[in-house]
Amino acid sequence: MAEAVDMRPAVRETYGPADLSSVPVFAGGFINFGYWRSIDLGGPLSVDDRVRSQEDMYRHVLDAAGPLEGRDLLEVGCGLGVGCALAVREYQPARVTGMDIHPQQLERARRANAVLLDASPSSLRFVRGAAEDMPFGEGAFDRVHSVEAAQHFEDLTAFARETARVLRPGGRVAVASFFTPDDDPGHRGRLAALLNSFADGLDIARPVGCLTEAFDRAGLTEVRATSVGPEVWEGWDRWLSDQWEPGTWPRNFLKAYREGSLDYYVVTATRTPSFR
Repeated sequence: MAEAVDMRPAVRETYGPADLSSVPVFAGGFINFGYWRSIDLGGPLSVDDRVRSQEDMYRHVLDAAGPLEGRDLLEVGCGLGVGCALAVREYQPARVTGMDIHPQQLERARRANAVLLDASPSSLRFVRGAAEDMPFGEGAFDRVHSVEAAQHFEDLTAFARETARVLRPGGRVAVASFFTPDDDPGHRGRLAALLNSFADGLDIARPVGCLTEAFDRAGLTEVRATSVGPEVWEGWDRWLSDQWEPGTWPRNFLKAYREGSLDYYVVTATRTPSFR
């Protein structure tokens, strides 16, 4: 259960007392950098543009996990739960379960989605659990997805093993997060020097191959990692440009991407019907 996996201090603070979901750069409470393909970056960006970018990140990931109609979905690291609500509204699943390790986030999620929970209690629920030790039975879900949370997971091997366990045969997983593009050991130091979130232990610098290989070892098939960096980093930096000066650490995500130390990926895999 979640209690068996300790949160690092930076994770406990950021998603607890600091409440990252309330920070203006994450307008709408989605807490992701955004998928900006359909948004014009040539002019001023509005709060509506920012919210849409985060919604579009969820749509991109949910589409990668699909089809979803009539399926049981699990979001790992659901945060405020607004992505779960989007899935309920737009994809007609049987039910969405939002799981998060942080009890304060789950309290906020239940408050933020109180109307939907009251109106359709069978379509949405929130559960406390860790990515590495999920509190569900084998084959509980048709789809598992996670949006910008895997950079915090302590053990990607355990996450992959648990994902394979809770997926039904034929089920799919889609994970969006940022990783180093390869296993160059220098990436870790460069990211810590550029980005406070890596220096203070909130984010963990690991190659995307750590996740794809973990899915493969867990018995999942059709494992694929697709870079969506061009759809993420330019828009994120453009959104920040009205609030942060060049050279300040939040603007260094784009710099790290351009220097080849960081990229954003959507990783997908399938549990085959013959899975053992």
